[in-house]
Amino acid sequence: MQSAYETAEIISAQDLRILGINEIAYIKPQKLDGQVIYAIHAADGTEIARMAGRDVAEVTVRQNNMEPASLH
Repeated sequence: MQSAYETAEIISAQDLRILGINEIAYIKPQKLDGQVIYAIHAADGTEIARMAGRDVAEVTVRQNNMEPASLH
């Protein structure tokens, strides 16, 4: 008997990025000029925006009908 992994179709990393590109946005803290900012990235890694606060970043993501996810 084959396992689920053996019978599943293989999905590439690029396919996974494309699947979430319009649904998930990643919020990543960064330092800029000694200040912590929060960059918003699309699922494919493209930076979309930078916000001064995490709360503002999360609200911005949700206002654009996406689900925020954290990157550390």
